[in-house]
Amino acid sequence: MKVATLLLMAALGTASAAALGADAISAEDFVKKAGESGVAEVEMGQLGATKASNADVKAFAQKMVTDHTKANKELMAAAKAKGLKVPTEPGLMHKGMKEKFEHQSADAEFNHDFMKQMVKDHEAAVELFQTAANDTTLDPDLRALAKKTLPTLQQHLSDAQKLEAKLAKKT
Repeated sequence: MKVATLLLMAALGTASAAALGADAISAEDFVKKAGESGVAEVEMGQLGATKASNADVKAFAQKMVTDHTKANKELMAAAKAKGLKVPTEPGLMHKGMKEKFEHQSADAEFNHDFMKQMVKDHEAAVELFQTAANDTTLDPDLRALAKKTLPTLQQHLSDAQKLEAKLAKKT
């Protein structure tokens, strides 16, 4: 029950922030959110790669581990050069989601739920990196990193949406 309440509170907070239409982001906020998201994608990818029963979901999850590990290293280097600390753990909401998936049976429902979560996570990541890429007040190096990473995140989102839709037809 506590995890569900925390997830709801985190989701409402995220929705409220999105509703404000923020088109600027501080370097600290970008690094924090990108870092938490990146670590979460690696951890969720590791879980999906071992637990998914669908070969396409396993492959997608492994790609998340590979791509987000690389992106996390690039973020770490850029942030370190600016004297900013990158989180090494996922945020509270992602921790709760991972816990949910750890306790879920490894079946077709897991595959579909996992891909639905990947769509949500990548929608949020694309929005974050789009905001950073378009924010002319953001540190130029962090803005360049956001612009460089954005196409990969957009591709992940597209791939996740296609796979999730394919799995939805089977259930």
